[in-house]
Parts: sequence; C-alpha cells; structure tokens
Amino acid sequence: MRLNLMLMISAIFLSFLNTAQASQSYVSKYSGEERRKIKSLSVDDINQLEQGKGWGLAKAAELNGMPGPIHVLQMKEKISLTKQQEKKIKALYDQMKTEAIPLGKRLIKLEKQLNDMFADKSVNETSLRQQLTLIAEVRMKLRYVHLATHLKTPDVLSMHQINLYNRLRGYGEGMVHHKGMHAH
Repeated sequence: MRLNLMLMISAIFLSFLNTAQASQSYVSKYSGEERRKIKSLSVDDINQLEQGKGWGLAKAAELNGMPGPIHVLQMKEKISLTKQQEKKIKALYDQMKTEAIPLGKRLIKLEKQLNDMFADKSVNETSLRQQLTLIAEVRMKLRYVHLATHLKTPDVLSMHQINLYNRLRGYGEGMVHHKGMHAH
C-alpha cells in the first residue's frame, strides 16, 4: 500500500513537472517586449540612436583593431594622446555625431512607422517592402558614418597607441594589424 502511494505521488509529481516544462517552452524570449512603444527597439536602443552612439554598428572595425574616437578620447591618458591628436580625434567624433544623430532619429521614426503599420493592420506586402527599403537605407548610412569614422581614427594615432588601445580594450595581445593601416 505504501509503495503504491509513493508511486502515485511520483507519477503526479512527474506529470506536474512535465506540464510546467511544456508550458514554459511556449513562452517567448520576447515576452514583455510587446509593451514597448516601438516593439523592435528597446529604450537603450532608442537612447543610443538619439545620442549618436555606436549601437554596435562599428564592431567590424573595432574588433579588427581600428579604434573608435569616443573610446580613444576616454583612454587619452592611458594611450598618451597628444593635445594635437586629441583635437583631431575630437573633430572626428564631433563630425560623426553631427551625421549620426539625425540618421538615428530618422531610423527611430521609420521603425515606429513600421510598428504602427502592423499595430493598425494597414501593412501589406508592397508597403512592407517600401518601409523596409527606407529602414535599410537609413541603417546603411548610419553604419557607414560609424565605420568611416573608425577608418579615419587610426590615421591620427601611432601603431603603439593602437596596439595599446586594443590591449586595454581587452582584444588580446598580439592582435595582428592589417596591411593598409596608415597609423603615424
């Protein structure tokens, strides 16, 4: 009798456990994001775009040894940036922000329009394609602004400063710099 009771309790527990696991498997990793004003952008995404921040758009340059201007300025003492270098890097950064901020705001607006098209069910294949084309064009321009600035930054720095920058950023000792980098 006691063995039967133990088996029945085990069976109920396993049934409950299986039901709980099955119901959890249907919960989306996006759960909670449906409350966002723009479903495809987090508050942090919007802040980064509005402020002309990198938003991860320049990783191809950053992680291949081409420093970004804001991080160079943040590390100016550690990499022994001269006053002249600092002035040039600041000018690159200011120019990048001047171009990036309006593009970021435009991207937010376009993402909101896309969101609204789905929310009010006015979207169709033609309008979707048109909206995605606009978003892709703005995103490409924004990414170009960030990557082009990374492309120009090494020209202001010495190879020693670039190597030090990469080491301090945690990108590993002995990072190989590619042919074509024209550091001073």
